[in-house]
Amino acid sequence: MKKYIVELTTEERSQLNRVIAAERMAAHKRHHARMLLKLNQGPRGPGWSDAKVAEAFDTTPRAAERLRRRLAARGFEGVLEHGNRGSRKVRRLDGAAEAHLIALACGEAPKGRNRWTVRLLAEQMVALGYVESCGKSTVHDTLKKTNLSLT
Repeated sequence: MKKYIVELTTEERSQLNRVIAAERMAAHKRHHARMLLKLNQGPRGPGWSDAKVAEAFDTTPRAAERLRRRLAARGFEGVLEHGNRGSRKVRRLDGAAEAHLIALACGEAPKGRNRWTVRLLAEQMVALGYVESCGKSTVHDTLKKTNLSLT
């Protein structure tokens, strides 16, 4: 038995039809709108199964299931968006902090050390007040992005 049932109102169906008919619309939104219209179990919907939708739209039954779940979780307004919105990580180092990190890495190593390590650089960035917190992986990723080697 399906856990999430799609039952669209008349207004929601007409909104989906407007998305499909729009002159300029993202392909994934049109695709999701068409799938939702076919998944509609309401009185005016065809009520296709996930397998039938998957076959008709060249996708997997799991994709139809995820679309139904997203409708239940995010509501009608959020269902047409990509499933992974908002999952991007916030950057720890902005442009100014990156510049300070590079300058620090290119400078003299601390007393008693032959060279900088990513851990030392992370600790020094915090000690100098450029960032509140900084891990060695953040330093590593930034140095790698700028093609800067510590060796």
